[in-house]
Amino acid sequence: MYLILVYTLLPAISILAGLCLADDTCPEVKVIGVGDTDKLTILRGCPGSPGSSGPKGDRGTPGEKGREGSLGKVGPQGQKGELGDTALLVRKTAKNCKELLDEGMVLSDWYTIYPDDETPLKVLCDMHTDGGGWIVFQRRWDGSVDFFRDWKSYKAGFGSRLNEFWLGNDNLHILTASGTWELRIDLTDFENMKYFAKYDSFQVFGESEKYKILLGAFTEGNAGNGGQQYESTF
Repeated sequence: MYLILVYTLLPAISILAGLCLADDTCPEVKVIGVGDTDKLTILRGCPGSPGSSGPKGDRGTPGEKGREGSLGKVGPQGQKGELGDTALLVRKTAKNCKELLDEGMVLSDWYTIYPDDETPLKVLCDMHTDGGGWIVFQRRWDGSVDFFRDWKSYKAGFGSRLNEFWLGNDNLHILTASGTWELRIDLTDFENMKYFAKYDSFQVFGESEKYKILLGAFTEGNAGNGGQQYESTF
């Protein structure tokens, strides 16, 4: 039946197209006829003029993000760049307590310094005694820390920042390896009498030389020149 219907329409459509072109008018839709075999053939008239555009629809929801594409091929190697300028060594902060004092740190406290411009070292800075800027490398006052230690302990340092401590022979060597250092020894007896002694230079050598002490001249103090008896090793 489908093939018969198509063949039945073709002559009628051809005739109708001729009428549209000749008269510039379009006939109404008509029923051509009903056959004995119950086949219905309908002839459509010419299309009307296009209507006006409808309103713009709402924007649709964004689609899901697509999968990441495969990695592309490695591009060719670029040209070698020009040699950069020579870098300058930038100091992180002060090398000692005196420099911190000059920068305005006036409170006695624990500070981080960089003796070799690279390695940080936490030290107690006395910013009040004798003009300030002193590094305290030993403090003993209440017997809370045992100072009868072995070589390894004195090498690395021990004690508590809250009371008694020893800064460490390795740290003293790093601190005094460059520049000129003064040494001040402060003593307080059981009757709370205070004594001190000062020396114009102080240096501690490395472990290979058994932390030998090089002590300069006694300059002042009411404790006498007692430090000379310790001018050997720690």
